[in-house]
Amino acid sequence: MSEYILAGTDGSAESAAAARWAADQAVRRGRALRLVHAWTWGDDGHADPTRPAEVRNLTGRMLTDAAQQVRSTHPGLEVHADLLTDDEPVTALLAAAAEAELLVLGSLGLGGFEGLLVGSVGLAVAARCEVPVALVRAPQPRQDGARDTAEVVVGVDTRAPADEVLDFAFREAAARGAVLRAVHGWTPPPVWGYAGRVAPQVESEQFRVLEAGLLGQALGGWRDEYPHVPVVEDNRIGSGGGAVVEASGGAALVVVGRHGRHRLGARLGPVAHAVIHHAASPVAVVPHD
Repeated sequence: MSEYILAGTDGSAESAAAARWAADQAVRRGRALRLVHAWTWGDDGHADPTRPAEVRNLTGRMLTDAAQQVRSTHPGLEVHADLLTDDEPVTALLAAAAEAELLVLGSLGLGGFEGLLVGSVGLAVAARCEVPVALVRAPQPRQDGARDTAEVVVGVDTRAPADEVLDFAFREAAARGAVLRAVHGWTPPPVWGYAGRVAPQVESEQFRVLEAGLLGQALGGWRDEYPHVPVVEDNRIGSGGGAVVEASGGAALVVVGRHGRHRLGARLGPVAHAVIHHAASPVAVVPHD
């Protein structure tokens, strides 16, 4: 097993938040923290691009400052800082993450359904990385109605539950002493809305019972393995992504899955894509078979 948590930093408020979040994870897991910066020619507008040593020196100081800030807030944590010099940041981060337990990056997402801004590097890495990737935003003002909770929220595909995703979510909830909210979004059969007709209440309840039973089955073995983790089974009518986003307000962490391999190449599925863009909480994307 890898012995460190990896966090990318670039001097932004988002990457500073990611570094602090990664440091908390490292302490919680008993791991070292490795801070990295994927260096590019355009890193510092104040440096002369014709003098690589000058650019690297300024970038290196930024990385050193980030490491010192983490050490000041997490005394006793083993912190390493490295400058990655691959020509392409995504490639550099993916290579560095190969030996890590978790990769943490800052996210530019705005939160809520009005926000659709996520850094291209973060999206590309989350779609291709072979280890879980957590995307963390800079702290936002608290929204009215947001929950103050220690919940970990996980999206569950009841037709094909992924062990890697559920294991990650249960371990995170256990480590935090948090409630795990397992969210399953489902859509009623199209006939419900045909010609304006609504199915009788008894038929509606039958579908609800069916979906609730599938969610319970998906969680059964994991509840046995983590008996001390309180679990809330949350069935919601709607898309999977929308259901997870709705449940994510105020959560400590939101966990979603991504197929490790796809015939069309590396990509984020619709649930992961929606949650990364819209959830205001940190989001962990876990690859699975």
